[in-house]
Amino acid sequence: MAYVLAASAAFVNALTSVLQRIGVESAPDSDTMRLSLMKHAIKRGIWLIGFALMLVVFALQATALRFGELSVVQPVLTTELLFLLLILGAWFRYRLTWKEWLGSLIIVAGLGAFFAAADPRGGNAIPTNRQWLVASVILLAAIAGFIVAALRGPRWWRAASFGAATAVTAAYTAALTKAITTYTTEGWGHVLTHFQPYMLAICGLGTVFLLQNALHAGPITASRTTLVTINPLVSIVLGITLFHDRLRSGVGWVSLELFGLAVLVAGVVVLARSPLVAGTHEAGDLDEMLGNARHRADAAPSAGAPVDPAASVEAVPSVGGGTKG
Repeated sequence: MAYVLAASAAFVNALTSVLQRIGVESAPDSDTMRLSLMKHAIKRGIWLIGFALMLVVFALQATALRFGELSVVQPVLTTELLFLLLILGAWFRYRLTWKEWLGSLIIVAGLGAFFAAADPRGGNAIPTNRQWLVASVILLAAIAGFIVAALRGPRWWRAASFGAATAVTAAYTAALTKAITTYTTEGWGHVLTHFQPYMLAICGLGTVFLLQNALHAGPITASRTTLVTINPLVSIVLGITLFHDRLRSGVGWVSLELFGLAVLVAGVVVLARSPLVAGTHEAGDLDEMLGNARHRADAAPSAGAPVDPAASVEAVPSVGGGTKG
């Protein structure tokens, strides 16, 4: 049940990222890390659809965490990148090269190897306040560091850094959600006596805000690459240290687990070197096509000709590196 729910959340999240990327791509660069970016996004109907789907993702993820371990649910969400590539290829007719297919296969192989070796169990412990304090300080420091790194550099670097900040925030949010689902067994009145629901509200809003900055900063797959890589790694550590997730021990099993994670990261690296992620060659051609579509859409009313909805710039997200900023 946890696997199915997590995979469903990954698919919906991939669709969400595409819709929200369309909603924020036209915002000026000066809106980065400002509330004006959210103001711009809220005015776009397609972004609001994506936000509604984010609530669906949260419900699926929370239910998955209720039935499964943190070190199971979050790694499965890595498949979001595969669904994203599928959407970009099928919906926007972007030609996927051997790098995208190879990277996807490697990710699946690495994920499968990790689960086969680790066989995660347990994960029902309740962390102490001291454990939460230590974890919170470390995670908040990491988030701040990634945000600082995202304020300068080329578009792909800014998108990747914001994606990393979002990944750590999302992992923290997942840990808080996991704790809340455990407390619900004693009633919601008991849940509200703990700090987790209130911190979840803050981190949830922070995740949404950082995600919009990641989508706005540069290539959509660049931000999702760091997000889906860092999120499960941080979540596995949190699952083991906070909730006592039990993975197979012993030199042999631990070596296989690390090998599976290494293969998973290698698959992400392969995808990161593809033109779709880097924003070069074919992705640049896509940006040129978007520019032509925008020009046709602007020129059509003055010429008295009908505007082709398929040519509207809102129909396709700028997935490549482009020239913005």
